[in-house]
Amino acid sequence: MNRKSTYIVGEIGQNHNGSVEIAKQMVDMVTRPVREEDFSLDLKPMDAVKMTKRDLDEELTASQMNRPYDSPNSFGRTYGEHRAFLELSDEAHFEVYQYAKERGLDFVETLCARGCLSLLKLFTPDRLKVASRDLTNLPLLAALAETKIPIILSTGMAGKKELDDALAVITRYHDQIAILHCVSQYPTHPDNLNLNTILYLKEHYGQYTIGFSDHTIGIAAPVVAVGMGAEIIEKHITLDRHMKGTDQAGSLGPDGVNRMVRDIRICERWMGVKDIYIEPGVASSKVKLERSIATLREMKAGETVRVEDLHMLSPGDGFKWSQLDQVVGKTLKCDIPKNEIIYPDCLQ
Repeated sequence: MNRKSTYIVGEIGQNHNGSVEIAKQMVDMVTRPVREEDFSLDLKPMDAVKMTKRDLDEELTASQMNRPYDSPNSFGRTYGEHRAFLELSDEAHFEVYQYAKERGLDFVETLCARGCLSLLKLFTPDRLKVASRDLTNLPLLAALAETKIPIILSTGMAGKKELDDALAVITRYHDQIAILHCVSQYPTHPDNLNLNTILYLKEHYGQYTIGFSDHTIGIAAPVVAVGMGAEIIEKHITLDRHMKGTDQAGSLGPDGVNRMVRDIRICERWMGVKDIYIEPGVASSKVKLERSIATLREMKAGETVRVEDLHMLSPGDGFKWSQLDQVVGKTLKCDIPKNEIIYPDCLQ
């Protein structure tokens, strides 16, 4: 049976805390084997990692960049210094890209400003990501689309108009687009997730790949999303949820990554085909547990079977009630004790 594989992206973002080595360790983490022990299934790990590139000259106003940033998660005296500490160079992104590709992963890059496109002189990511906040940044969308690299859009701050405007810009250049349902609330409150948006997107934007970028706590929402038809799942990852950084606590650590990927890959198998049929694997259970026509009393050879002499007992290897006409009115060729199945070889 052919199963469509969900494209799972582990979002490093800036959980690397300004360290190429930490980013590489996250790459190693998501390429570890994933196994379902009960059925001895070796499952496909994540498909891609994603990093984020900012141009600090196009990030925030000067007053916001210069404001004091007094927080346990701060890496600098001001917010600008904090952002600068976390920002890796184009060459560092290239180093992580090469490391990921050597390990069989795709590499997705979020480019947050047109100035970040300098990175594309060094390498070509498999996909470009547009963060929710930039869905209305139409000049950036045009610059990204002009590269002809496939684009993933997050809709965490968008309504239909914002999404349609973004698509109108990108499709002037290409239509290799994925749209991810997303809620830009960290973490997302259960009442606000509205996973039915996935069904809306599939109905109204089905010509594109539809997926889900998750900011909930835990691993259940991505699995449900896959069951609803999401073809891409994106989730923040970290080496340790207690590391310094604003996104660490809301990310998946090594065990969470393993469990989420395991459950998504199992969910893919759950979905099967749009049909109703008897699965070959349940044949033994069907024989053991279904019921067959059986005697309500002891019956002797030569007796004629009446409906009031019958009821249903397991196992299920005899006549079904739908085959009652093949039993009632027939003459027994042998004695049958009470509460035993009536088999064909005992009927004349």
